[in-house]
Amino acid sequence: MPALQWSDELLLDLPQMDNTHQEFVALLQAVDSADDAQLIAAWQTLVDHTDAHFGQEDRWMQATRFAAGNCHSMQHKVVLQIMREGADRARKGELQVLRDMAAELTVWFPQHTDAMDAALAQHLRRVGFDPATGTMRAPQALPADLIYGCGGACSTGDDEVPAPAAVV
Repeated sequence: MPALQWSDELLLDLPQMDNTHQEFVALLQAVDSADDAQLIAAWQTLVDHTDAHFGQEDRWMQATRFAAGNCHSMQHKVVLQIMREGADRARKGELQVLRDMAAELTVWFPQHTDAMDAALAQHLRRVGFDPATGTMRAPQALPADLIYGCGGACSTGDDEVPAPAAVV
């Protein structure tokens, strides 16, 4: 499967999020092009970035009335756990697991960005949340109830975009 390429289709018009996403794509490309000797280090760099990336988005959600167990944050938790399990297996010699996971992430990431991250970016703009400072220009636009779904207009609280398949 070809490596994921950054394109304007992945832009969400939220520079801090877009920059982080562009870094994620570049790190995923580095994993894809790594030889066996570099693979575990490239994967660990991607895991570390993803941990910070997801943590950042989770903090933005918490600051803007998302429930702690919302489906977007839960998907972050599951994907990160799978990535860490892949790193553990690779350290035991199962390098193909990382290559398979990278291929799954190539499919998953644009879907996640287009659905969950796009909804989050729209929500953050609606409430005037500045990701750089954590300030909100329109706190009156915050929802009265906690958000359990992905945050999109069609969110019912039980909608989910599946996480990448676990590699056995």
